[in-house]
Amino acid sequence: MDMPASKSSAPHEQSFGTSGIAPMERPSRVTRFFMSIVGWAERLNFKYAKLGNPPVYDNATFPWAKEVEKAYPAIRAELDKILLRQSELPSFQDISTDVKTISTDNHWKTFFLLGFGLKSQQNIDACPETWKAMQNIPGLTTVMFSIFEPGKHLPAHRGPYNGVLRLHLGMIVPEQSDRIAIRVKDQICHWEEGKVLIFDDAYEHEAWNHTDKTRVVLFVDFTKPLKFPAKLVNWMLMHLAIFTPFIREGLDNHNEWEKKFYAEAERLRNQPTA
Repeated sequence: MDMPASKSSAPHEQSFGTSGIAPMERPSRVTRFFMSIVGWAERLNFKYAKLGNPPVYDNATFPWAKEVEKAYPAIRAELDKILLRQSELPSFQDISTDVKTISTDNHWKTFFLLGFGLKSQQNIDACPETWKAMQNIPGLTTVMFSIFEPGKHLPAHRGPYNGVLRLHLGMIVPEQSDRIAIRVKDQICHWEEGKVLIFDDAYEHEAWNHTDKTRVVLFVDFTKPLKFPAKLVNWMLMHLAIFTPFIREGLDNHNEWEKKFYAEAERLRNQPTA
């Protein structure tokens, strides 16, 4: 599933190569080798970025962003059905255990359609209009609903790899804008319902919902536009990542949750009516 984020201090914009491994663990030789390759690739990505390396992008840079925004009403209708079972949705760290380095409570819920190139077909079938809208995005790697329950604060951290960019489509955003936001490097951004926010999660960022209502965004990762040779190296790494232990573990965790979630849905459908 989705590559987990890792907690770190504020990095310089070229200070890449942070892993998602808990600080007290000593990585294996294979993991250390993979990390060294990732660090090299990140420096390459920074040098050969087609659109530069801003923390937050102008939406006009990506013409397809308007098409994603147009799909908001249909996506919101599918989300509303999912939220009828919000209490049954998994916490992010229950899927990707490395997220425990930045989130240990149960106030960050997720609903994956795609995680690092691996599909959840049953979730896609439950959200066909959402999935259709996502086909406008080149290099799609991750699609999920990210649900911050009241009071959730995700501390400063950075993503594990700068070969992707992140898109948030505001789905449900409480009105108290002074109490809900995301900081990317030194920029404070506010979500808006039906509007896209595109940023580079390889920069330090943090997010908070200090309101008494739930915040939901559609959370999307897509490959960063790169020139050769970085584009080729990035393609290779993205396809190799699905074989790494933490991605496989996340997939197994998600599949286990998915079985229970849809088995319960089937049971409720088959209950005799009074």
